[in-house]
Amino acid sequence: MKLVNLREVILNIGDGGTPSTKIKEYFGGDIPWVNIEDIKKDIYDTRRHLSESGLKNSSAKLWPEGTLIFSFGASIGKVGIARVKLCTKQGIAGIIPDPKKIYNEFLYYILLRQGNRIRMIGQSMGSTIKEVRPSKLVRLISFLLPPLPEQRKIAEILSTVDSAIEKVDSAIEKTKRLKKGLMHELLTKGIGHKEFKNTEIGRVPKEWEVVKLGEVCNQRNEIVQPISKGHVKFIGLEHIESGEIKVKSFTTDLDIKSSKFKFYTGDILYGKLRPYLDKAVITGFEGICSTDLIVLVPNKNKSNAHFLIYIIHSDKFINHAISNTSGTNYPRTSWLAISKFRFGLPPLHEQKKIAEILSSIDEKLEILRKRKEKLERIKKGLMEDLLTGKRRVKI
Repeated sequence: MKLVNLREVILNIGDGGTPSTKIKEYFGGDIPWVNIEDIKKDIYDTRRHLSESGLKNSSAKLWPEGTLIFSFGASIGKVGIARVKLCTKQGIAGIIPDPKKIYNEFLYYILLRQGNRIRMIGQSMGSTIKEVRPSKLVRLISFLLPPLPEQRKIAEILSTVDSAIEKVDSAIEKTKRLKKGLMHELLTKGIGHKEFKNTEIGRVPKEWEVVKLGEVCNQRNEIVQPISKGHVKFIGLEHIESGEIKVKSFTTDLDIKSSKFKFYTGDILYGKLRPYLDKAVITGFEGICSTDLIVLVPNKNKSNAHFLIYIIHSDKFINHAISNTSGTNYPRTSWLAISKFRFGLPPLHEQKKIAEILSSIDEKLEILRKRKEKLERIKKGLMEDLLTGKRRVKI
């Protein structure tokens, strides 16, 4: 293996461009036009396309199949491989590898591994526009180059892991769609009902009530002043992941100075800031939380907390919260607003069954996410070993 510079193993590198947006005829043609959101490992098509005249009358450049696509402007370090002829927008480089020296998929992993370093260099630059121009990029990227057969084998190994990650990603998306469909079905029609009634929120099972959120749970307004000793668990908005029902991370009160809300095991924490982020969880411990969270206490005689958390994550509730916000830059909803949300409430035993069904889907999602995290750790380790020569592969 020998140390090489990127410019030693490529035939060409260049920027892209954008035609005049005032001329409609330049757009909507048959030529894929790569923007940042289009960059992934294998690029077969793009969201936007240029016409022949759009390509001709702009600095956009047509790249052949097999070209490496690398973003050096916005989102520095995103990389992909063109699997069809395509052109690129400005801030996105096309890199044509020399097939006699380097295998394009091997170069993909080299660029992917060095993306973080290039990104940090771009962020450290003084100009307002953070970018690393292609002319500088070729000087910054150096790496160990094994013989072509070994390059292919390394790329094959890493591609196998990528394929496994893609399969898990596909399973995650399929499970998310299943959950969304089940939520709509179970939260509006319940389990096994044959008789329905018309109500102000639409048709619901005959046995169900129509209630306001404020009728089945209350707001806990217990304010505490942290003593900052690091013994009390603290949850902020940043600790709650969108769409999740369980708390996955937290910190302590060690650096907390201002007043916070107290919560107890089984309370629901709802993020009132930017309600479109869909942040709400059931707590499994006692602690304090940000005042950007509303602490909800379910009435155990009327409602099941795990059923209510799915109501709060439903599209109807999210839309209700969004339509009842104030503020432009930091839109917030309120307890007064969300307490008026109306929904169908099954008997407690059915609430529990519905929650159990949806929780089983969430458990499956959690297993899949952990599997993906494990595969990503494996990939990272393999890239570190195989692309630096720490481990050699036999051909």
